[in-house]
Amino acid sequence: MLFLRSLIFSIGMILATIILATPCFLTILLPHRWRYAYLHLWHRFVIWWLEMTCNIHYEVEGLENINGIDSAIVFCRHESTWETLALTNIFPIQTWLIKRELLWVPFFGWAIWVLEPIAINRKAGRKALNQVISQGKKRLEQNRWVITFPEGTRLQPTETKPFGIGGAMLAAKTGKPVIPVTHNAGEFWRKRGFIKYPGTVKIVVGAAIQTEGRKASDINKEAESWMNSERKKLFAS
Repeated sequence: MLFLRSLIFSIGMILATIILATPCFLTILLPHRWRYAYLHLWHRFVIWWLEMTCNIHYEVEGLENINGIDSAIVFCRHESTWETLALTNIFPIQTWLIKRELLWVPFFGWAIWVLEPIAINRKAGRKALNQVISQGKKRLEQNRWVITFPEGTRLQPTETKPFGIGGAMLAAKTGKPVIPVTHNAGEFWRKRGFIKYPGTVKIVVGAAIQTEGRKASDINKEAESWMNSERKKLFAS
């Protein structure tokens, strides 16, 4: 049954992606807020379809920590495709820091491009970092939340990896707060896994980390410490 449910989910997600992403280019002349609202329909559908077919639900702890913040930089642990969809249901209008190769993925990449992501060549070194800072600053000034996955790649639930410097440097240069987020989505929608396992994803949104006048390394250290500590609590619960 798990295989059948996962198959039905995958078919529905693929069809929804093709149907909604194909005409996304027609929205390019619309204001960003309208484009975002249109493509957010896809994310909402996939999360709902996942609940209906695979019985995967979610609950969020700590939403009060984003009250009164006009824009911020989110540091989210990356374990699954799930969080890349669900974060749009949790945070206000946002943009994502991604590797540019994702823009080349048919349908999915086209939809991301319309939403003006910060798409970097991770091999470009200093040039990529400067792009994160310049484009990230512009997005924050437009009151968009910048979503980053500081580990840079999806991890297994028990895996850890040092944080990259890009998101923390953007925070240090702009003084915008960092919102740390951790979860256990990888237990239900695993890295490169086809089978989806029923259950409830638990997401914890941490208190804002103040960044004014701080070094990027110190920002990373505080965020990483909190996220690793909260992740252990999720496993223990």
